[in-house]
Amino acid sequence: MSSLFRSEEMCLVQLFFQTESAHNCINELGLLGLVQFKDLNPEVTAFQRRFVKEVKKCEEMERILRYLEKQMVKSNIEIAETTEREMVPCPRDVLELESTFEKLEQELREINRNHDTLRQNLIELMDIDSLLRMTEDFFEEAETLLSCSEAPSEDSMPMTISSPRTTRRNSSFSMTGISGPLHLGLHMFQALLQVLSSKNGSQLLKKCFGDFFMGILSFGMLPFRLQKRLKQCHHDITFNTDTQRGPVKKDVFIIFVQGEHVREKIRKVCEGFHASLYCCPKTLFERKEMSNSVMTRMEDLRIILRRTEEYRSGVLKRAAEHLHEWGSKVKKMKAIYYTLNLCNIDITQKLIVAEIWCPVADLASVQYALVNGSEQSGSTVTPVLNRIQTKQTPPTFNRTNSFTEGFQAIIDAYGVGTYQEINPASPKQSLVLMDVLLGGRYIILLMGLFSIYTGLIYNDCFSKSFNIFGSSWSVRPMFHPRGPWQNKTLHENHHLQLDPIVPGVFSGHPHVFGIDPIWNIASNKLSFLNSFKMKMSVILGITHMLFGLTLSLVNFVHFRKFQEIFLQFLPQLIFMLSLFGYLTFLVLYKWSISLSSESAPSILLLFINMMLFDYHPEHTMLYPGQKAVQIFMVVTAMFMVPVLLLVKPLLVYRNRMKSRQQVFSNHLNDEPAADPHSSFSQPQKEELVSMGDVCVYQGIHTIEFCLGCISNTASYLRLWALSLAHAELSEVLWRMVLQPGLKLSSSAGSLMLALLFAAFAVLTVAILLVMEGLSAFLHALRLHWVEFQNKFYEGSGYKFTPLSFDSLTKTQQ
Repeated sequence: MSSLFRSEEMCLVQLFFQTESAHNCINELGLLGLVQFKDLNPEVTAFQRRFVKEVKKCEEMERILRYLEKQMVKSNIEIAETTEREMVPCPRDVLELESTFEKLEQELREINRNHDTLRQNLIELMDIDSLLRMTEDFFEEAETLLSCSEAPSEDSMPMTISSPRTTRRNSSFSMTGISGPLHLGLHMFQALLQVLSSKNGSQLLKKCFGDFFMGILSFGMLPFRLQKRLKQCHHDITFNTDTQRGPVKKDVFIIFVQGEHVREKIRKVCEGFHASLYCCPKTLFERKEMSNSVMTRMEDLRIILRRTEEYRSGVLKRAAEHLHEWGSKVKKMKAIYYTLNLCNIDITQKLIVAEIWCPVADLASVQYALVNGSEQSGSTVTPVLNRIQTKQTPPTFNRTNSFTEGFQAIIDAYGVGTYQEINPASPKQSLVLMDVLLGGRYIILLMGLFSIYTGLIYNDCFSKSFNIFGSSWSVRPMFHPRGPWQNKTLHENHHLQLDPIVPGVFSGHPHVFGIDPIWNIASNKLSFLNSFKMKMSVILGITHMLFGLTLSLVNFVHFRKFQEIFLQFLPQLIFMLSLFGYLTFLVLYKWSISLSSESAPSILLLFINMMLFDYHPEHTMLYPGQKAVQIFMVVTAMFMVPVLLLVKPLLVYRNRMKSRQQVFSNHLNDEPAADPHSSFSQPQKEELVSMGDVCVYQGIHTIEFCLGCISNTASYLRLWALSLAHAELSEVLWRMVLQPGLKLSSSAGSLMLALLFAAFAVLTVAILLVMEGLSAFLHALRLHWVEFQNKFYEGSGYKFTPLSFDSLTKTQQ
């Protein structure tokens, strides 16, 4: 049955094909996409199955492809899309494909490793270059400070810097300081400069200051706290070094230490903080020579890096042309081997047995696909299909196209339908041209079309009415000489009421389509429309629920559950018609008769008094005999509650007692035991559910239905609330945004109107279309799922998941 009204008829089929043709047969079934394989080895773990090695190989190839794709994305290389259907490689071609992937990965990893090594060398050279430049700045600053110092004066204080060895030999050297407060760091610069400028400066520096470190570090204070009283000369200049993780800020530092113990301690701390320590020449000439060498090496490394990146980009571009093709092939191979793991292999290892679910209408296509796969593999034995009978519940399969796919997804989100029950999705349409033009946005399209239809019914467009067919009311006859109004009547009264008794005021027939446009200027427009929309919401809701209840009858007839028709459908239908069907009748009857506003009774009060049996003589009735009819309706509805609650459990109990008596009499007569597959074994299976569970289940469903009729009817009032909110928002936007621009009469009014219209358009799209559209969709979804589907839709099935290569390709994309 090729329709969305019910799911496809499914059958369980047993397949037999040779091991040599298994790969091609599964490939053809995957291309067909109409077969779901059953797991014939549920007790075997995934690591103990026959083709687990092949599956692992496919997973390893997928890992390599993900690595390649990551590298391509990182290098901003565009991956070519494939439009043609890729053929699945043969088993003998898998080794070649796997070898290609491994070579490509090894080559790329080698390139990346060499590139990282070269880049790290370049970063080290950049660090050394920055270190040399910072060191030169350090000494130039000391020179500048020394040249700017004043001549010795009477206030100058001599400063002696010496090592323990030179103190014992009474050999020292002194420097004059700067008058005023002394700055130890400046004197350190001056002393260091004099020592370095003297003959054998490096030896004197080591004797006076001990050893010194120069390096680069993300600066911290811990290494310098270990020197205690010794002073550090820190050049506070920061530079950036580009790495793979982004620019890193580093500081150049120089530490002067004295003694072997302190030197080793500082070295260990620097190594602990991952500082880069370098040997810096002591003389200016050596530093310049080293700087030139570093610059030359840096330029060579940049050329090599550029060529390495170009070669790497070429490798990735060549791989990007086939990446999607390779990925599709690997996914299909993995799906084939995964499917083969679900099958059984006979003792001879030459025959594979599989069980599949497939639509009955496609058995011929499945047979043709198997024969085609067997011929491709060169097998002389034709695969065998054996349809078997089973009591297992088949999967639910609803054929969809691009139009109905979205609606079916909404239904499946609530619950996959039970096999062969009515599907509440939209009926199938063969609009191939519309499929192409609209690109699948059919839900939004239908929402827009129905909103336009609703706007025409309410005659509401941006809170204004269209006077297309004219009005059934006329104001002119109300004036003299035929009517009671005069010109001064318009000035003396704020509100006037048209009298339909006056000839010519009312045409005598309703408006052709929708709401009469004259209501747009009426002062009681809101109260009239609210009353009308509220009653329409109730009528539509009750009709919708009765339609869902009617569909349950169709389900009972289809599944031959005739007992449920009398025990569930009829009592529920009578209950709803007695109360809410009668409420709909009252609304329609009141609309159809002519009553004045003073004498017309309230439908709400009538229904409340009906439920309370309150029939006071002062209450106005709509028709003669209304009291007797309403009492009969309420009593009938209340009588259906115990019928729903008790009759079905009592009937189940009686059937079980009869079954037990029959089994007992068969045992006394020494009759053979019943066949476990016969119908006599069915009551025994049903007894697995106790009578207590049956009573509780029936009680819950009865209470849920009775209370649900009330709550569901009230829930449909959300249609009225949504319409009211939409109308009020539309009127506010018109009155507060666009209408002031229409009233402007100056020369700048046109420009202001254009700006206001732009704001009006943006707010209309954002509020009325996006926000209100999403709200209406969610409310409609709730009404469809809860209020409508619970009358007939069980949703306890499981979805048909066939082996389909097309689905794998869509998932990959």
